[in-house]
Amino acid sequence: MQPQQHAPDMQAVKERMKAMWTAGDFGKMAPFIADEAEEFVARLHLQPGMRLLDVACGTGNSAIPAARAGAIVTGVDIAPNLLATARMRAEREGLSVQFDEGDAEELPYADAQFDMIISMFGAMFAPRPQKMVAEFARVCRPGGLIAMANWTPQGFIGQSFQLTNRYAPMPPGLLPPVLWGEESVARERFAGVPGSFEAHRRELVFDYPFGPAELVQFLRANLGPAHATYARLDEEGQRQLSAEMEKLHADHNHGDANRTVIPSDYLEVRVHKA
Repeated sequence: MQPQQHAPDMQAVKERMKAMWTAGDFGKMAPFIADEAEEFVARLHLQPGMRLLDVACGTGNSAIPAARAGAIVTGVDIAPNLLATARMRAEREGLSVQFDEGDAEELPYADAQFDMIISMFGAMFAPRPQKMVAEFARVCRPGGLIAMANWTPQGFIGQSFQLTNRYAPMPPGLLPPVLWGEESVARERFAGVPGSFEAHRRELVFDYPFGPAELVQFLRANLGPAHATYARLDEEGQRQLSAEMEKLHADHNHGDANRTVIPSDYLEVRVHKA
């Protein structure tokens, strides 16, 4: 007889997620994916005046270029420190963007309020995918677009997640976020949203101006999930994780000892809501 698996405590899960993303200094990480965020937004072919919601907007990598294109942009995220950075970035550029603290599974917006809902490497971490999808569909108007960019399980970031999960496992009952990078899974999750579905495999190339060993320490200090993982380990566990992470980065590095260049696949998903 199989042991009964209890549903995870969602309040505890959400508190852990918030703590994870407020740890470190993601503002130092964001520039390394900024160019790809610009490309992601450019492919949306935004028109001035479109109402766009960026879910799990982080420090504004997608929201800010969308505002530059003339969209009326709202960004929402669970991490207040990331929102503070996003607001400063928008202010520096003289852009009017509304940044709100909120949960992807309980969006604080009216039905059909937006022409477009986007999320790049953010909403994929919501612990209840179907609840998040229902919220995306609710706040998107008929005829609108939902667009996500999600890391794949097979890509470099997916492999990194698998490695860190061995040291700091996810709570029982939760699904790996990188399942969003499987087209069949994303298609099934959006099956209840009337409209058309499409997906395209794309690649982001990380280019860091330091070698793999220094990069791992940079990630440990600044990337929230990495920072949180190290904090849960004793000294020996931290040493072992660093050694495995350095090897993973070195094995995939297209650069040299002083520059780390690593491509990582992601899946771009689009749902044109009927």
